[in-house]
Amino acid sequence: MVHPTVQFLASATMISLSGVLAPGPMTAATLGAGARRRHAGAWIAIGHGIIEFPLMGLIMLGAGAVLRAKLFRVGVGLAGGTILLLLAVLTLLSFRRPIEQPIWSKTANPLWSGVLLTGGNPYFLFWWATAGLELATRAVELGLLALGLFAVLHWLCDLIWLETLSLASFSGARWLGTGTQRVVVLICSAVMGVFGIWFMFDACRAVRLMVQ
Repeated sequence: MVHPTVQFLASATMISLSGVLAPGPMTAATLGAGARRRHAGAWIAIGHGIIEFPLMGLIMLGAGAVLRAKLFRVGVGLAGGTILLLLAVLTLLSFRRPIEQPIWSKTANPLWSGVLLTGGNPYFLFWWATAGLELATRAVELGLLALGLFAVLHWLCDLIWLETLSLASFSGARWLGTGTQRVVVLICSAVMGVFGIWFMFDACRAVRLMVQ
């Protein structure tokens, strides 16, 4: 008979993968950064973990109610949308630089991109306040070891997927040439811009519904 902890970790990993594999702004940022930096995905995942691990602890202490609050989500949506638009603009401005120079400068490197894209994504925060909270609660019921393993496995899903994306983007850009590299980055910056506008539009729509 399979141990309950093993059963939980297997199901939690599948649920985590369903969220990790869904296209989003972090996917676009990883592909764009990966076109010029082989291991950009790993750094983005580390930045993601800098926000995610403490967030798990805060949620277990009762912060889930705050994350579900409409006003909080509106604020995060507006801030996150602004961040995404700025990252998209920084990427577009980098086209003026020689191709050898890294697109992700010190002001927008993969590590900080992971931090900003995670903390500024209202849907990521809401996931942790709902589905993530349920998984974390079940893990606690199985013991602190199960909670620790769940946290690590969940983050490893992000790390493996994002690193795979950046490696694929880097290899494809090198194989197809600098022209393709620029196209990949241009498309990814446009996608980040679209998500930024979407976050801000969604936040404004929520405000309108709140005041009606």
